[in-house]
Amino acid sequence: MKITKALITAAAPNQRTLPLQTLVDRTGVPRTALAIIVEEALAAGIEKIGVIVQPGDQDAFAAAAGGHAARLEFLEQREARGFGHAVWCGREFVGNEPFLLLVGDHVYVSSIEAGCARQLVAVASREACAVSAVQATHESKLPYFGAVGGRRVPGQAGLYEVAEVLEKPTPTEAEQRLIVPGLRAGRYLCFFGMHVLTPGVVGLLTAGLAAAPEGKGYHLSTALAELVRRERYLAFEVAGSRYDIGGKYGLLTGQLALALSGSDREEVLGTLVDLLAQRAR
Repeated sequence: MKITKALITAAAPNQRTLPLQTLVDRTGVPRTALAIIVEEALAAGIEKIGVIVQPGDQDAFAAAAGGHAARLEFLEQREARGFGHAVWCGREFVGNEPFLLLVGDHVYVSSIEAGCARQLVAVASREACAVSAVQATHESKLPYFGAVGGRRVPGQAGLYEVAEVLEKPTPTEAEQRLIVPGLRAGRYLCFFGMHVLTPGVVGLLTAGLAAAPEGKGYHLSTALAELVRRERYLAFEVAGSRYDIGGKYGLLTGQLALALSGSDREEVLGTLVDLLAQRAR
């Protein structure tokens, strides 16, 4: 399965300005979050990228993309009907092809040479099915993420056959329905903000939105829960971490993660030690 297209969602009312924020990347160069995310996709072999934006935001996003603007196609989400609807707004762009999905309010930091998206695309290409990136996450963070349950694929490190998908489950729901043998107690496989999806997912979103009450949304997680019953669907624990720059101190945490994994790590560590020493005094 060849994956050459990607969607980046960036139209949510509380998200639309986050991709425009400037961070210093792992090489020490200031870039917008959007440019960093776009480069994540390009490094995974993606050739065409669609960015889901609110009407009127195209110029700001083109400026934020810098030299990558010519490689982007801007797609409008004209109604605030949620994440599933945002993905659906890219249906004509992706056509009848599998595609990489990224969110515009996350930065991804790999712990190995290959980027997180590249790791995910490699698995999806090999397995020829939909694959969601996941991260083992403490139950206290369940209100912020969708999560999956299932079983490990024999002989494949970090790969799981998905049996259940829940959107922002309670700890009780997760304990009852999202057990994954081998994970530490109180940890669950939560979405990483990165998926490779098949055309079947777009069909499920189309049907779900058509059946939803007027003006209401349809969760991507709901479509993925239905996908489990129709297609092979896997979850992959990438070697890396995701940082939601829209959360409390999220931009700061994302910046620190980039800095501590980059070329200026020693300088940043020294500055942090100095700050802590000052606080101690």
